[in-house]
Parts: sequence; structure tokens; C-alpha cells
Amino acid sequence: MQLSESAVRKLLLALALYLTSLFAANTLGLKLMPFFFDSHLSVAVFSFPIVFLMTDVIGEVYGKRIAKFFVLAGFTSVALWTAYVFLSLALPWSADADWVHKSYDTVFGMSGRIAIASLVAFIVAEYQDVLSFFFFKNKFGEGNFWLRSNLSNLWSQFLDTVIFMVIAFAGIYSWPTLLGIIIPWWLFKVGMGVLYTPFSYLALKLLRDHNPTP
Repeated sequence: MQLSESAVRKLLLALALYLTSLFAANTLGLKLMPFFFDSHLSVAVFSFPIVFLMTDVIGEVYGKRIAKFFVLAGFTSVALWTAYVFLSLALPWSADADWVHKSYDTVFGMSGRIAIASLVAFIVAEYQDVLSFFFFKNKFGEGNFWLRSNLSNLWSQFLDTVIFMVIAFAGIYSWPTLLGIIIPWWLFKVGMGVLYTPFSYLALKLLRDHNPTP
């Protein structure tokens, strides 16, 4: 597909939104807020669903190949960012910056296990999201984007949640406790994805005028 200059600008802005939402989920998501029935909810619930919805939107407009490129770009960015974090933590501190030492290490001091869990969960779930979205597109046809998107997100968000929690916390929490974390967190993310569906249609409207050139 050959794209006009306007279409390339829109695609780059979409990639920026995708990567920003991904990094927001991976960094700001450390904060938990109280939720219903004495449960806790990560603030990543507001940004992470955008990551999965964006691949659906891009796949709908530009096709599976570009959607997979978005996933590869996200994985590469997170992997490189993780490497930078570990490098920065390994380097010595200046005595003049000691006042921020503890806070910095607390915020960025991810364990290797959690970093690996995040990367594996992301690459598996995102690729599954793309594949399942096009599976439902072949099954249901070109219409009903909201149905195809939410069905693919239902599956991919489940995979992401299960893979991350098991790799990061198996052996630390009991299996009943893990299950009690996985199910609500998965349902919260799916619910936010449903609430964001109207914004997906707005994105489709903005991107569909991509003016492919010969």
C-alpha cells in the first residue's frame, strides 16, 4: 500500500498514541486505587486497553501486516526501555543526588522476573489480538467492528493477564490468591475496552481517509 503524506502523518500519530499508552501502562500502572468491594485497581486500566484497541483499529484500516508492525514496535520499545532501566540502576550514584536515590530505585527498580513477565505477556497477547481480530473479521465480515474488536480483546486481555500474573507471581502468591487477582483485573480491562469503543469509531473515521496512491 502506497500512502499519501497525510496518511503517513496520521499513521505516525497513531503509533505515538499506541506507544505512549503502552509506556503509561507499564510505568504509571504501579499505582493502585481502591475499587468496589474492597478490591484494588491499577491506574493502567485507563491506558492499557487503548493498546489493544489501537491494533484493532490499525488492522481494520491498514491490514494485518501494519497491525503486526505496531506490535513489533511496542515490543522493541519496551525491551529497549527495560534494558535502559537496568543499566541506569546498575550505574553508581553521585553523592549530590543522594536525596532522590531511594525514590528512583523504588520506582524503576523492577525485578528481572516482572520485566520478563511484562514482555512475554505483551508479545503473546498482542499478536493473539491481531490474529483473533482477523479471525472474527473473516467469520463475521466487514461490519460489526465493535463486536470483532471486543471479542478479540476479551481473549487477548485474558492471555495478557494470565501470562503476566503467572510468570511474575507464581510461587509468591497461592493459586487461589492469583486467581482472585487475575479474574477481576481481566474483567476491569475488558470493561474499559468496551467503554472506549466509541473512541475506536472516531479513530476509524479519522484514519480511513488514508488516500492510498498508486
